[in-house]
Amino acid sequence: MQSRLVANSVPEADIFHQQVQPLLNQRCVVCHGCYDAPCQLKFTSPEAIDRGMTKERVFSGTRLLAAQPTRLYEDANTTAQWREMGFYPVLNEHRQDESVNLQASLIYRALALKQQHPLIDTREHADAFDFSLDRKQECSAIEQYDTFARNNPLAGMPYGLPAINANEMQTLTNWLKGGAKMAPLPDLPQDVIQQIDQWERWLNRDSLKSQLVARYIFEHLYLSHLYFADLTHTDTQPLFFTLVRSSTPPGQAIKRISTLRPYDDPQVERVYYRLQQERETILAKTHMPYALSNERMTQLNNLFYRTDYRVTKLPSYAADVAANPFIAFEQLPVAARYHFMRMTAQNTIMAFIKGPVCRGQMALNVINDHFWVFFSEGDWEQSEGLSAFLAQQKEHLRIPAESASNAGILTNWVSYSRAQKQYLKAKQRALDQAFAGGYQLNLNLVWDGEQSNPNAALTVFRHFDNASVVKGLVGHPPKTAWLIDYPILERIHYLLVAGFDIYGNVGHQLNTRLYMDFLRLESEFNFLALLPPEARKNERDFWYRNAGRDIRNYLNSEQSQFKAPSAIVYQSQDPKLELYDLLHQRLGESLTNTYQLGMAGEPVAETSALSRLQHIPSIAVNQLAEVTLLAVQQGDETRLYTLLKNSAYSNMSSLLRDASNRLPEEDTLTVVRGVIGDYPNVFIQADNEQLPALVEQLQAISSADDYSQWLDNFGIRRSEPDFWRFSDRVLKQMHLDDPIAAGLLDYNRLENR
Repeated sequence: MQSRLVANSVPEADIFHQQVQPLLNQRCVVCHGCYDAPCQLKFTSPEAIDRGMTKERVFSGTRLLAAQPTRLYEDANTTAQWREMGFYPVLNEHRQDESVNLQASLIYRALALKQQHPLIDTREHADAFDFSLDRKQECSAIEQYDTFARNNPLAGMPYGLPAINANEMQTLTNWLKGGAKMAPLPDLPQDVIQQIDQWERWLNRDSLKSQLVARYIFEHLYLSHLYFADLTHTDTQPLFFTLVRSSTPPGQAIKRISTLRPYDDPQVERVYYRLQQERETILAKTHMPYALSNERMTQLNNLFYRTDYRVTKLPSYAADVAANPFIAFEQLPVAARYHFMRMTAQNTIMAFIKGPVCRGQMALNVINDHFWVFFSEGDWEQSEGLSAFLAQQKEHLRIPAESASNAGILTNWVSYSRAQKQYLKAKQRALDQAFAGGYQLNLNLVWDGEQSNPNAALTVFRHFDNASVVKGLVGHPPKTAWLIDYPILERIHYLLVAGFDIYGNVGHQLNTRLYMDFLRLESEFNFLALLPPEARKNERDFWYRNAGRDIRNYLNSEQSQFKAPSAIVYQSQDPKLELYDLLHQRLGESLTNTYQLGMAGEPVAETSALSRLQHIPSIAVNQLAEVTLLAVQQGDETRLYTLLKNSAYSNMSSLLRDASNRLPEEDTLTVVRGVIGDYPNVFIQADNEQLPALVEQLQAISSADDYSQWLDNFGIRRSEPDFWRFSDRVLKQMHLDDPIAAGLLDYNRLENR
């Protein structure tokens, strides 16, 4: 197989970087970009395209045995290795001839098929399209493509979307005809190389303390996109890097250590932590930017090196040690660990939201559609008592991740459940002693972000089978809220991020889901403890209406009861709502208003009209999609908004949400400035002067037919001729609004109503 990779100094490289890859991003990567891309086909980099496609699925909630990992850059390094793993080409890998290059290319054949059947109304031809995530995937190889095309004439690419235009088709045809030459990333600028050198030297010092600190940082940031904030301009997207383990030290070429989990045995004497440039297109659904700067280095030095403690030995990589952070990192100060995770809490929680665990209903039906998150603070969090308590309880804090990827459906589940109950009993005794000794159960137990850190409060939105986490308290006061302490935050990370295997079997996935129930309940209990004792039970019972007997027994069990009275003086008959107001006041300057309507100079009439949508009847909300992206046009200016449907449920204790606990009459709508949701379901647009009519019609919706008429008037359906122009405008505006956080949206969940 002849290599298609060319040097950046040749003309073909400029064509690829300046014409081909941007076009692939805008038209292909929006559906083919990640683990859940159809047929695992990705267009995010030359290596991804060269890998090709396979019929094997990554996501499966039913497989009895773990699947073979197929991670790009990790589980195979050459085209031949990918072919041995069952991937087959989408480009011509035979004799290089212009005609053959086209006819033997699945990319060209799929694009040409759409050109032959360019534009149809997907609603009128609904039987020809299946847009469900679990649809049967044909994944036809080139040898069978003639038959596939005859049987599926409407299956050309982009699938179920308009054909690319003539100029775009010519650009890709010329590229494919010429052998699909691709080029590596350009060389890094010198100032960036200097920053890499500085951080790699800081991470790879020889002391045991430095090695343990670096291991802790790596295991928490390995999914993040690191960038150098001191070099970043506010109007351009920076270069991003990932933190990887290497068998080679700084100054030498990276030899990546690839393991299933970040804490698995590296099988080398010394691990080095290196910064490797992100080689793939930035996707919103996996993008977690994390700033490296002189200020960040000072913060990390203050946390881990200004405190007097000793590291006498490095922990092993045995599963019973490495999978339990309370054992592996016992020698690092608890306060430092907690502060490290909390100071960029959105990134910490985002790894659960944007990591590979968050795909499919089972992964996400453990959380409500809309809730607020706060973090604990106070003398207990900073005390040696907490360190001693966690050291004492480390065996009770084990999580299912240590049971590997081929767990029995309920293997060890009883032991984990028993351990959690023992931990909660011990936690209750410790807190009873602490509060008996003079601690006050008041607002001082909630972190205020030092009146400057916007990570002090977060809002989580669940969109059925995906989710979003943003800074601030967004939307109406929600039904539930979490107050997360350090043991909860650390377990969430090692359960759902570091310890989760998307290739694992059904037992691994189910045990993970069930254990997360404990962490949600514990977080909710922490929040409820701030309410008056009589209000705690009433609120808890409201949150778990119609829950099963086992859940009710758990809620009423001794370890779930916190007896200390609240020192907060409540004045109203609605203490939860009053508590929300008090928390707003406590967090003060830490709260961001990024998503609040009317905070960025939008026309008053525009924000007034959109604000009315926050109170539309539930019967109208019922008809809406999970995530609706609205573009308002005023002359040459585009302003983006998101309508988020919050579906209500009587409780969160059911493995599969169904009609028995669905409460459609309690559905609500949140309307925000900007884009929340990386997988939009519906696009709508309106000129500024059309907005009152859009709002009025939406308020009056009471049936599916009404909703369809509303889309006829304002929607950009996936078969609209204007679809790609609209898409380009939205993606461009997202980049202008926030170039650091912006990434390509995913169109696999666009509806066909």
